[in-house]
Amino acid sequence: MSTELLVNVTPRETRIAMVENGVLQEIFLDRASCRGLVSNIYRGRVSRVLPGMQAAFVDIGLDRAAFLHASDISQPSKPPVPPPEDKTEFTCRDNRLEKLEKEEAEERRPAPADIAELVHDGQELLVQVIKDPLGTKGARLTTQISLPSRYVVYMPYMNTVGVSQRIEDEAERQRLRNLARGFAHLDGDEGENPRGGFIIRTAAEGLSEWAVRADMEFLYKLWESLRHNANGHAAPHMVYEDLPLVMRTLRESVSTELERVRIDSAESYRRVSEFVERFMPELLPRVEHYVGERPIFEMYGIEDELQRALERKVPLKSGGHLVIDQTEAMTTIDVNTGAFVGRRNLEETIFKTNLEASQAIARQLRLRNLGGIIIIDFIDMCSEEHKRQVLRGLEKHLERDHTKSYISEVSSLGLVQMTRKRTRESLEHVLCESCPVCNGRGSVKTAETVCYEIFREIIREARQYEAEKLLVLASHTVVDRLLEDESANIAELESFIQVPIEIQVETMYGQEQYDVVLM
Repeated sequence: MSTELLVNVTPRETRIAMVENGVLQEIFLDRASCRGLVSNIYRGRVSRVLPGMQAAFVDIGLDRAAFLHASDISQPSKPPVPPPEDKTEFTCRDNRLEKLEKEEAEERRPAPADIAELVHDGQELLVQVIKDPLGTKGARLTTQISLPSRYVVYMPYMNTVGVSQRIEDEAERQRLRNLARGFAHLDGDEGENPRGGFIIRTAAEGLSEWAVRADMEFLYKLWESLRHNANGHAAPHMVYEDLPLVMRTLRESVSTELERVRIDSAESYRRVSEFVERFMPELLPRVEHYVGERPIFEMYGIEDELQRALERKVPLKSGGHLVIDQTEAMTTIDVNTGAFVGRRNLEETIFKTNLEASQAIARQLRLRNLGGIIIIDFIDMCSEEHKRQVLRGLEKHLERDHTKSYISEVSSLGLVQMTRKRTRESLEHVLCESCPVCNGRGSVKTAETVCYEIFREIIREARQYEAEKLLVLASHTVVDRLLEDESANIAELESFIQVPIEIQVETMYGQEQYDVVLM
């Protein structure tokens, strides 16, 4: 499967489209007003310890205090060990790193510790962001620092070596493991200080010892430099900022079949070319400067795809459709046959629709960057074999999604429950905001309902205050109904309260807005 990266750069925003076999699969955005923080390293100060939540709030210089859970804190021991619950989260940072081998993790898993024993108010810590601020929540932190490069991931506080599971040759796995352990001094003589831990990435397969050790040496020196920088500043202070979005995406795409990178900015093209020439020279011929007159996203139809990705309804080729709703607690996806009537029988029609939907759902999860709890309501199937095939189809299509996900079996209610790791805001939350008219409800009161609210407000005002006249200000739709369908009720109300009522259109009002003014 061929993969292209299309890069659109403007002064305040960078957008990257990942296109696989001509179809948009993922979109990455970085804006000057809200740049991503994942992988940034800070010297922070503990502002509050919460024993009831086994967590602490840490001031790292952002608008909202960041969140540090006890499981994300490295516990002092000899040698240093990873936290019990979050090994996968930080070794798989940016959705591109593999898990450490399970037996190594189990051997080094410490007993859980109370948050009050690990940190205290006012304590300064070196922390790394593992999750961007989402909604009203602050960033999530870990003290288990990790620094990724093209071939390895360096973990200064761990004394273990892992090899990507995608490297299947056992002899090659052992060669790379021995190489990393030797550099890290994990096999050294007694008294030799270990340099930390490493994860060997897929791109290192078949490389010379010199190339892999050069990457390790670079990361080790980078760590020494930023640690010195951290010691020279008081909290809160940013110690290390990760690469810009384009370079970061290239670094994390090394394991994909990257066929071409097209960039529409001359300055960005120059910087990317210099970066690629230094760190991944074999990719240099595939980096191109797009100079076409039409905008690059328009040329490839990306703008239209982005608009469709914000719609609630997703059409399927067969005539069926998906309905996707994001809520605070979860995302729900409903599958419908729509106009698809099939050719043989109902069960076959339902099965084919669900099978097609499983592919579309996997794409929409990546494209919209949907995370957290996801409930999929496939059309009810009677055949257990059909259910298994639909689930296998969904799992297969999610294999190219580098974000970790978990899919359960079909529940007794016919629902598929799944989770997908969420480290950044969804596409809708980045590009959109709640409707100022309905405040995100997705519906507004009818004009008739608003008219009756106005009648009750008029009676309330007339009973509490003396007025010569009442002026009603409302939207055009509501005023039209008051003057037409409700005109008789207005006249009756005037007779009842013995006060004349004037009605006036307020063009800036939404349908639910109105005012009753005493004159």
